[in-house]
Amino acid sequence: MTPPRNVVKIAIQMRDAIPQLIQLDQAKPLATVLKEVCDAWSLTHSERYALQFADGHRRYITENDLEAEQLLGGLQSDSREGRREALRYLVPLASDMTFAREVISRNGLQRLGTIIEDGDDLGEVLALSLRAFLELMEHGVVSWETLSIPFVRKVVCYVNMNLMDASVPPLALGLLESVTLSSPALGQLVKSEVPLDRLLVHLQVMNQQLQTKAMALLTALLQGASPVERKHMLDYLWQRNLRQFIYKNIIHSAAPMGDEMAHHLYVLQALTLGLLEPRMRTPLDPYSQEQREQLQVLRQAAFEVEGESSGTGLSADRRRSLCAREFRKLGFSNSNPAQDLERVPPGLLALDNMLYFSRNAPSAYSRFVLENSSREDKHECPFARGSIQLTVLLCELLHVGEPCSETAQDFSPMFFGQDQSFHELFCVGIQLLNKTWKEMRATQEDFDKVMQVVREQLARTLALKPTSLELFRTKVNALTYGEVLRLRQTERLHQEGTLAPPILELREKLKPELMGLIRQQRLLRLCEGTLFRKISSRRRQDKLWFCCLSPNHKLLQYGDMEEGASPPTLESLPEQLPVADMRALLTGKDCPHVREKGSGKQNKDLYELAFSISYDRGEEEAYLNFIAPSKREFYLWTDGLSALLGSPMSSEQTRLDLEQLLTMETKLRLLELENVPIPEQPPPVPPPPTNFNFCYDCSIAEP
Repeated sequence: MTPPRNVVKIAIQMRDAIPQLIQLDQAKPLATVLKEVCDAWSLTHSERYALQFADGHRRYITENDLEAEQLLGGLQSDSREGRREALRYLVPLASDMTFAREVISRNGLQRLGTIIEDGDDLGEVLALSLRAFLELMEHGVVSWETLSIPFVRKVVCYVNMNLMDASVPPLALGLLESVTLSSPALGQLVKSEVPLDRLLVHLQVMNQQLQTKAMALLTALLQGASPVERKHMLDYLWQRNLRQFIYKNIIHSAAPMGDEMAHHLYVLQALTLGLLEPRMRTPLDPYSQEQREQLQVLRQAAFEVEGESSGTGLSADRRRSLCAREFRKLGFSNSNPAQDLERVPPGLLALDNMLYFSRNAPSAYSRFVLENSSREDKHECPFARGSIQLTVLLCELLHVGEPCSETAQDFSPMFFGQDQSFHELFCVGIQLLNKTWKEMRATQEDFDKVMQVVREQLARTLALKPTSLELFRTKVNALTYGEVLRLRQTERLHQEGTLAPPILELREKLKPELMGLIRQQRLLRLCEGTLFRKISSRRRQDKLWFCCLSPNHKLLQYGDMEEGASPPTLESLPEQLPVADMRALLTGKDCPHVREKGSGKQNKDLYELAFSISYDRGEEEAYLNFIAPSKREFYLWTDGLSALLGSPMSSEQTRLDLEQLLTMETKLRLLELENVPIPEQPPPVPPPPTNFNFCYDCSIAEP
């Protein structure tokens, strides 16, 4: 007979007793089950016993148990060995909430605190006591703010001491971190008692656990400090070469970095960048003499020769007019640059970036400004406007001024490999902006589009986590505008499922049919014919001629015609070229009618539109030369002639047409599979049946 679902068989064991195998009815109260088990072992006072899991975390099932009292009694043993054994048994059980509540209710924390404060044993007993204390406090039953000042000071002593067990300092640091984060008052005590130099000593020990806990306490102290104190603390740490040590011995350590250390490095980076927030939130003060002088320094660095020499001896009005014009050349939207910098963010941080760039990369700064000053007005890249927007962009990408996340690990290794990393990143970004501006051939109306591309370039490169600024510069400059477009297209295709193996296989099967369709369209276009211009030796473009393909695709027929005349009929075209006599198609500089021309801009335009057909005329080779009226006609005719010659159609127009047709045809074929996930691999073919007796025999006549 099948037992009920709520009845299970379990084994129960107890010290110095024979184990029991019982059928546990889960519907019974737990007290009843304990009573039955105790009766089997002839034990009284069943309410003083508890069931505990033997595997896993060894959690207790009941709230009250005798084991907690026995362990806490062991903590008060006069024997050091007795305390050690009790602590060894207590530590793995302290993570259980039920057990922890029982221990805390029996003054277990006070007993552990006494062992920690006495400090009679600086070895294993102290380490086990700290670990058990931490485990019990992590449950949140007791607030960290209830800890006494003498207790905290004693733990601080363990951080500042040298001669002790190696496992004690990480535990003491971890306890002080929790105190600092949970209690502002006790956090100030820790801040005053633990010198930063002592934390630096712990960080320099090649012990990952100790380094992690020291970094945790350091970031906790920084988070609890006021903005002014935090700035002084960070300045001191950078002077003591903390950044260089982190970069060389933690980030580039042979051992892999743990998640906890990555989080603390993220917090340290966020707090350091947070020092820029006051400048980011402060607009430029037009009445500040210092800030006006900084703007003049920026102007003079770009137009030193032109501005100073031409401004000598001028009247005040003339000098103001000259300065306003030069600020316009710098890329400010207003003749008074203070109006541009009133926006927050980025406020004064944008001015700081521009000054840093002009002072630390003067040649690049002058080249940027003068190069764009000499362009046409609509094509110049505005330095000041771009700098202001780029500063906003960097603040958003690096989360300047945002509160630290409690779980994030997204720190940038190059931040610790470079002094003034934010300003250096700006120097790379502003030169990238100018480069992308030229690649996009942008005008003033395209400013927002260019900034979107620059944002994507910077974000993609930062996501790669380059380990140095030079590596970042190399990677971001390699990410050109064309590469960004290619990546966008690839990601769009991935989102649409277009790059799934089954879809790619379908596209390959569709290609021949669609290429035949494109070939047919090209030949029909040749049959319609096109009006071409003749280019004489004197560059006169006053003669026209018409060429078309015969309907049977065997002849090219052509002849001169007058401008404004209607398209001629096939019979009126005097010249014919049999397709069978055509030998090859030439394009660009290979064409004989442009081969001997110069390399001027006009000739370059001709190269892009020129094509020729070589054919047999008797025993010698002759050419029929063309200059297409447009790039599209050039593609259509070269594709059509390639098809007649049996060569592949390789023009850019063919590629675009094929992609468009493939996309439309694929979407039509998959219309019924909308919102149905397409697997990467086809489903497996099931094995054949053991027999085929189910097959219908057509030879048997139906009754």
